Amino acid sequence: MKFYIGRNLDQVNRTLATGRRGHMKLLLSGLLVLSLLILSACGQNNSESAKLVEGKVNVITSFYPVYAFTSTIGGEDANVINLLPTGVEPHDWTPKSQDIVNTSKAQLFLYNGAGLEGWVPNFLKSLNSDTKVKSVAVSEGVTLLTAEGDDGHGHGEEQVDEHSDEHADEANAEDIADHHVDPHTWVSPKSAMVMAENIKNSLVEVDPAHKEGYEQRYEELRTKLETLDQHFTDELSNVPNKEIVVSHQAFGYLARDYGLTQHAIMGLSPDAEPTGQDIVKLAKLVKDEGIKYIFFEELVSDKLAKTLANEAGVETMVLNPVEGLTKEQATNGDDYFTLMEKNLQNLLIALK
Repeated sequence: MKFYIGRNLDQVNRTLATGRRGHMKLLLSGLLVLSLLILSACGQNNSESAKLVEGKVNVITSFYPVYAFTSTIGGEDANVINLLPTGVEPHDWTPKSQDIVNTSKAQLFLYNGAGLEGWVPNFLKSLNSDTKVKSVAVSEGVTLLTAEGDDGHGHGEEQVDEHSDEHADEANAEDIADHHVDPHTWVSPKSAMVMAENIKNSLVEVDPAHKEGYEQRYEELRTKLETLDQHFTDELSNVPNKEIVVSHQAFGYLARDYGLTQHAIMGLSPDAEPTGQDIVKLAKLVKDEGIKYIFFEELVSDKLAKTLANEAGVETMVLNPVEGLTKEQATNGDDYFTLMEKNLQNLLIALK
């Protein structure tokens, strides 16, 4: 860019001065249109560019899966704004002041819950005191999993206390500090169905005038999730191997619901790094179990996955926790369903 500006500015000026100004304007207009098309292809109405719309129910969502389900169910009746920008991993993201302003003026704020968004309690306290926004944790009703060890960010500690009766068979009061709720509910289509129903019910509650549309679009989404669930069930029931090694502990619900066993390099957060001894143990597990692939994901570094793969003498492959879209995926029109289908195909390759 510096080369163009520094050495070609005179040439541009001469071009404009010799009567070719119209061609230059046409070129610039074309580039502008192309840029807008690329941006619109990202398929996500995020807080960096979105605006509240009068006459529609305005819904703020915390990250991609909640946004995707809400946009589908809301359809033309809802203006859905996602807080998390495209290409950003959600575990360490925090909202900006404009996000607080928009949410205070919205009718509905939907977040995953189960400890994923550690910023939510303070965020809700920061909203204008006269706000009428309804806040809903859409994972409510999912039978939550707990995981051992520190996740690096304290995810799920409050939720363990809130659901202590529900998890009495998984963790008792003495070891509760060493267990954290797994927040990655959406990675299983079975849990995603619960989340979708919560979203639909929330939309109907704040905007009953459009109940029929919400109900209809929800049923269409639920049918797609049921089909995806059946596809996972049918295909994974026939694989000879059931052990998967993943970059971070995001696939507990997927593993539980479809008969797999998850071994993670990192904890519930991709920042909870392993020790050298952990890598050695995992490498031995990979060799002993005959595991052929180490799974990594696009929104976090694949360095540790590749280190383990090299140590164990195996290959790497993508398994996407669908926490967000990369810019390339957004431009290509990928969504929750295409990414989950790709996950299934990669699981079938790895587990055959």
